Amino acid sequence: MFDADTRALLRSILDEVCGQIDQYQIATRAHVAAQILAAAGRDATPDHIREAGIDALKSAPTMWR
Repeated sequence: MFDADTRALLRSILDEVCGQIDQYQIATRAHVAAQILAAAGRDATPDHIREAGIDALKSAPTMWR
């Protein structure tokens, strides 16, 4: 489990990465969030976590966009 500061950082990264998508595209946000959490679990830096989120958004199936 992540501490409060880390959770706030991860939420901030998720909001930044998904800032341009419709708020109702929940499946896309969930896909990106899962990749962000996976990156955070690997003790990545915030920049690496952000990149993982951006890559996840780019690779999301087109039906999710």
